Amino acid sequence: MRNPTADPLGQDVKAKRYVFWERVFAANHFALQGFLRRRVAHAWDVQDLAQEVYVRMLRIGEDGARNIADPRAYLFTVASNLVKEHAMLQKRRALDVDIAQVLPELEAPHGSAEDEAERELRRRRIAEALDRLPPRCKAVLLMQHRDGMSYGEIAEKFGVTTHMVKKYVVRALTLCRRDLAKGK
Repeated sequence: MRNPTADPLGQDVKAKRYVFWERVFAANHFALQGFLRRRVAHAWDVQDLAQEVYVRMLRIGEDGARNIADPRAYLFTVASNLVKEHAMLQKRRALDVDIAQVLPELEAPHGSAEDEAERELRRRRIAEALDRLPPRCKAVLLMQHRDGMSYGEIAEKFGVTTHMVKKYVVRALTLCRRDLAKGK
């Protein structure tokens, strides 16, 4: 029985497609690196993103490959979309903040004078960061973490949705985290 993915000469179509994309990728490697470097914050992400572009190009089926008029343009379209995905993931990770990261455990048992001085410095920095928050964000954050109120309870108190409460909390934590990172 004849292999449906082989051409009449017996060469594997998939292997040909891989060789084709390998050539396109190799011919545009440095341009792609520059393209990615200008669009991502960290240089270490460039290699990973370039590799992911290559993998995505290899995943294109035979029918899809036939419909690509300009492989170079398509390569950069894939790269552009990947940069957008990467930015969304980075943003999502930045918003996925644990309060324990922002507000250190201040109720730790008393230690040395140095530990106490460090705790006092952290208390002051956190208080200053909280004071710089927009009033609603500060109130929501304190209600949730100091008073132990749920999103539903806070939403009811302010007359907003729980989704809006979550937005306030995320914004407050993001601002605090950014503020505290500047002071390091």
